[in-house]
Amino acid sequence: SRAFRRDYADVHDMHRTLLSAFPEAPEGVPARQHAGVLWRLDGDGRDRVLLVQSARHPDWTRLPAGYASGRVQVKSLQPALAAVAPGRRLAFRLVANPTRSTPPVGEPGKRGRGTRRPLHRPEEQVAWLIRQGERLGFAVPSASDGEPDVAASPLPPLVGRKADERRGGRSGDRLKITVQPVCFDGRLIVTDPDAFGSALREGIGRAKAYGCGLLSLAPDRPRSAG
Repeated sequence: SRAFRRDYADVHDMHRTLLSAFPEAPEGVPARQHAGVLWRLDGDGRDRVLLVQSARHPDWTRLPAGYASGRVQVKSLQPALAAVAPGRRLAFRLVANPTRSTPPVGEPGKRGRGTRRPLHRPEEQVAWLIRQGERLGFAVPSASDGEPDVAASPLPPLVGRKADERRGGRSGDRLKITVQPVCFDGRLIVTDPDAFGSALREGIGRAKAYGCGLLSLAPDRPRSAG
């Protein structure tokens, strides 16, 4: 699909194409939030699967011709939400954008107006995920070696360009987008079902419009010996 190749090269175009399948949002309401859209691209090479989660029904016939290689499979999120119970152990996958905020130059004690920078070291990325879990209703248990039972793997940067709204959104004024995604594969334990359910519906971390934040769950199966 030529349209898919175009979108694969520009994460903002992918975002716009997916939102085109959903009803228009009321004025002043962000379109992604109105539809509750989260998405993630899995796989590599020619074998790619685009996962889309939403709170509203899309019309996938609005996608460009050939965008999907076959019939789109639709599943309900309800079974995953029903599995959310205190102490429930689940396997998970999350592509996220772990960052930290650095204070403005000359104002080391201030927060909120600094620059967000990606975390590059795996131990920092895992620590970021654990902090997210503390407020989003889950904990990452320890593996047999005593380390957190999760692997953090860097993914290729997600890049794109979008209109600069500060200049009226003119087509000639385009801001560069660069997201440094990390894939987390591991196990978690639900500690607060309400907070965890919200995280499942609303996503985790930043860059949710650009392929980050979607949490996938599966039953936790014991690891094979050896």
